[in-house]
Amino acid sequence: MNIRAALATVAGKSSKLLLEKTRSGGSSMPGKVAMKIDPSILATLSADYRVIIVTGTNGKTMTTSMITKIFEEKYGQVLTNPTGANMLQGIVSCFLGAPRKKLGGTRFAILEVDEATLKYVTRYIKPEAVVFTNLFRDQMDRYGEIYTTYRLMCEGVAQAPEATVIANGDLPIFSSVALENPFVYFGFDHEEDREQQAHYNTDGILCPKCDNILHYKLLTYSNLGKFYCPYCDFKRPALAHAVTAIHSLSPESSSFAIDGVDFSLPIAGMYNIYNALAAYSVAKHFGISDQYIKRGFEASKRIFGRQEHIHIGDKDVVMNLIKNPVGYNQIVAMLATDPEPFSVVAILNDRHADGTDVSWIWDGDFEQLVQITKGRPFFLSGIRVAELSTRFEVAGLGDDEKIINQDLSAIAEWIKEAPTRKVYILATYTATLDLRRTFAEQGYIKEGMAI
Repeated sequence: MNIRAALATVAGKSSKLLLEKTRSGGSSMPGKVAMKIDPSILATLSADYRVIIVTGTNGKTMTTSMITKIFEEKYGQVLTNPTGANMLQGIVSCFLGAPRKKLGGTRFAILEVDEATLKYVTRYIKPEAVVFTNLFRDQMDRYGEIYTTYRLMCEGVAQAPEATVIANGDLPIFSSVALENPFVYFGFDHEEDREQQAHYNTDGILCPKCDNILHYKLLTYSNLGKFYCPYCDFKRPALAHAVTAIHSLSPESSSFAIDGVDFSLPIAGMYNIYNALAAYSVAKHFGISDQYIKRGFEASKRIFGRQEHIHIGDKDVVMNLIKNPVGYNQIVAMLATDPEPFSVVAILNDRHADGTDVSWIWDGDFEQLVQITKGRPFFLSGIRVAELSTRFEVAGLGDDEKIINQDLSAIAEWIKEAPTRKVYILATYTATLDLRRTFAEQGYIKEGMAI
């Protein structure tokens, strides 16, 4: 380590200690401090690690968490960024907070990385594997269309040509560009083939070779599935690993088989089975046996804003992060599996971290959510509550079925008086942060965790 890197490391670690003592600032600040002194400090900090990167639109945080749990079962301590600080300065902060190196043993770093940030991270880190979870329209003000985002991801992995890309083979765009990197694909093969097409309001369903509409022999959701083009030879690539059965889906858990082996998760939703499949594929790539994978899945838990349970009075409150139409629709599909009646709190913000373009709500299936709640009340809030209210009105929610209030401190009292025992909260990223802070001030959760 040269003098500049040493000074950057000391400054970064000192700022981290200061922030921990004062309980102020964010998880990215130490990285910003260190990078001011040595812009290439990440290369020094990561030199002794075997690195796995997870990127994509949805599922980065949960997939990273699942991989980490599996590797912890096998190897013990693993470095990761559980707070979701997935920009360059956040990754640097993660390494600054690494525990002292133990003698012997393998050091793994499993990192969630923002799609547009990947190319900046791989300037300094040469990962052994990069996971592509999925790619959907998200934060249009920042990313643009999916093709622009995928170009950024490809630029990132191209800087680490020896890294194996472990990609969702059910997504057409992930096999549309020839790259030097070796690819391993995962996907679903849990149903008999039948001819079908994606919904007309779906992105990424044109063949990248001939621009005709893709057909499917199996379709999970959005444009994910066993696709093929009837006009040319473009089709889903051969899968190294596949979900071969779905045994059960509930609002609390899921049970399924991968490569014929049964697994279960204490987390709900088909989208989380995709996350589990990605984690399984990484584990197999690194030679980890099923026993460690099963234990890792069993140890997986709901994390910040993702099916996080909070108790308010006698109510069971479940928080779900929403940020784009595909993710929102999958959460609604999960809620539809709940046999118990529930009420809904929906919060829409448009800060930079949420995406300032909230037009995505018009592509989300708000109609289904209104239908399955069967006239039960909604609490609507957030910076863009006016647009949210209009969207729900168009979806069929009556004025007498919704409360509109931008005061987040009023939510807990409304929940206590809700006519159902269960309440689901659907909130964008900064809305989730704001609401958790409010709940902490009101004593319903401890800072950073549910009571």
